[in-house]
Amino acid sequence: MKLLLSVPKPCRMALKRPLCSGAGSRFEDDFEKHHCPTNFFQRSLLTVGSAAISILNPHRGDMIACLAETTGDQALRYMKTCMEQSEEGQQILRDRPRINTTSVDLDKLQKLPADTLGGAYYSFLVKNRVTPDSRMTVQFVDNIELAYVVQRYREAHDLIHTVLQMPTNMLGEVTVKWVEALQFKLPMCISGAVFGPLRLKTKHRQLYLSSYLPWALKTGQSAEFLLNIYFEKRWQQPLTEFYQEVNIQPLVLNQ
Repeated sequence: MKLLLSVPKPCRMALKRPLCSGAGSRFEDDFEKHHCPTNFFQRSLLTVGSAAISILNPHRGDMIACLAETTGDQALRYMKTCMEQSEEGQQILRDRPRINTTSVDLDKLQKLPADTLGGAYYSFLVKNRVTPDSRMTVQFVDNIELAYVVQRYREAHDLIHTVLQMPTNMLGEVTVKWVEALQFKLPMCISGAVFGPLRLKTKHRQLYLSSYLPWALKTGQSAEFLLNIYFEKRWQQPLTEFYQEVNIQPLVLNQ
């Protein structure tokens, strides 16, 4: 409660429940609607409060999102620079595309072969019972360009899971977080990669150490920068071609 009292009045409800972007809306409209200007003191309180709650309850996605926004300024600038160094990344920054159920035609993806990027993404959503409309709108990043970088990361997260062939269980999440930590440098991703394994079940811990972690470290360093992928223009691309282009070798476990 004390944390909420330090946040500008229009933003208090934002910390109580997710603010998901409206389907089909422009990013500029969502930014103007949900942006919450904060001073140094308020951002400090948000950082400490969201970090504490995230540790106590890792399922609080709103607190994890808040932590990413209040601690990731340098990482976001790094991510934006990486995108500016790629023609595909530059186009993403210009177009500011959104990934939700209006901008992405899931019915068309359902009809694509399973070995295409779009077909694999649709299968991931169905199998893991997730929706692209579940990502919160950025609130505490003042620079609109950096705010879009955060939004793009959030909305592309399930696609990163898809191309890495990782489920949404704890083992899959920790593995993805290592790849994201190495690529994006976000403090939230780094902390999730370092401390997430503490929550692994015994049966997954050995698999993590022997196979998943080494693969994630190699992939995070060798793969092309994943935010430079204009996924929406690649739905029909065969996965074999995609993996070769972005230098990803899917994890193969020894039987």
